[in-house]
Amino acid sequence: MTLASLSPQAALPSPATAVWQLGPVPIRAYALCIVLGIVVACVVTELRLRRRGVAPWAVLDIAVWAVPFGIVGARIYHVITSPGSYFGEGGDPVRALYIWEGGLGVWGAVAGGAVGAWLAVRQLGLPLTVVADALAPGLPLAQAIGRIGNWFNNELYGGPTTRPWGLEIHRMDPTNPGHALRDDSGNPVLEPGLFHPTFLYEALWNVGVAGLVFFLDRRFKLGRGRAFALYVMGYTAGRFWIEMMRTDPATEILGARLNVWTAVLVFLGALVYFVRVRGPQEFLVPVGGTPAPLAAGDAATSDVSQVDVSREPAAVGAPTAYRVVTEEEYQRFQETGEAPPAEPASAEHGDSDGEHADDADDADDADDADDADDDETRPEAPAGSSEAAGEPAAAAESADARDGEPADAGAAPGTADRDR
Repeated sequence: MTLASLSPQAALPSPATAVWQLGPVPIRAYALCIVLGIVVACVVTELRLRRRGVAPWAVLDIAVWAVPFGIVGARIYHVITSPGSYFGEGGDPVRALYIWEGGLGVWGAVAGGAVGAWLAVRQLGLPLTVVADALAPGLPLAQAIGRIGNWFNNELYGGPTTRPWGLEIHRMDPTNPGHALRDDSGNPVLEPGLFHPTFLYEALWNVGVAGLVFFLDRRFKLGRGRAFALYVMGYTAGRFWIEMMRTDPATEILGARLNVWTAVLVFLGALVYFVRVRGPQEFLVPVGGTPAPLAAGDAATSDVSQVDVSREPAAVGAPTAYRVVTEEEYQRFQETGEAPPAEPASAEHGDSDGEHADDADDADDADDADDADDDETRPEAPAGSSEAAGEPAAAAESADARDGEPADAGAAPGTADRDR
């Protein structure tokens, strides 16, 4: 009798293999799930960014930075929170670099990915809050797909259960990672009993969080990063109770798993941000690099003969920067191609300009004072002369004579100086 025969027939099975060889190249189920999750998150984010006014495929430029930073951050978090396997007794520090053996922390992935995304959006001229809000529904979907990789690895399970959805867990071979131990007959060995599929609970919870964020964002038009904060609150709330169910070894603080404390702290931080930050949804119009869109029907009704060919052709390509506008201004831009006027610079950003303006006003006041002194000392010009306007009297009289009208003899001297 083997341990496999101790498990009842009504159960959720687990794969006995998580790695397949394609020649000399190992194909790991966990890596495939991570890649598929990244693709789904990119597609969702791309569609949402386009609806906010961002140029097509900007998400690829962001992913080039965010994904590597996210993987490095995930690995660093895992190594820091589970140091015994690498720096404890019998540990091998070099194995901290063996990322293909598993060990990624979602908290580090989000933190590292945020740093990479921040570096990318600075180059693209995008506000980070716009990208974060666009990513908010896609990220939990990516996490849900990534949890399927834990199923292949026979990991992240909870305590024993007799529920109909209890999960079978294979005893994995430490000498052959990604493969279950085999008995004398070649059958994979199962751990006795069934276990809570906590990876499945989290995957289903993440799908629900994605739907919740999408619905509330569409209903209340969350802006300035509040949609992302809503995702963080939803994810950490689920992660809290799921972590309490897990029984696999983990670092503990005050009798609770480290990830439980992390979930509480991150939830509180996201809650404070969500409550304190206010503002409408942010939309973007390009600044340079891309011509403004034509209004509907312009191409069909425009007269080629009216095109100003003397003007320089509009630049074509990715925008060099973006400007945040309201939803109404963005819709008007999409319909007419006319960008909304830029807001005037605030006083706090223009102190130096204000000083220059004060200097200019002082100079004008001084000029006015000098003009007034000149008016007092200057001999009064005879009536009808145009000296106040800076023209010889003879020229003024000849001009009036040509027009057939007499010169205006009632003009007060010095009028031009006072009204300047």
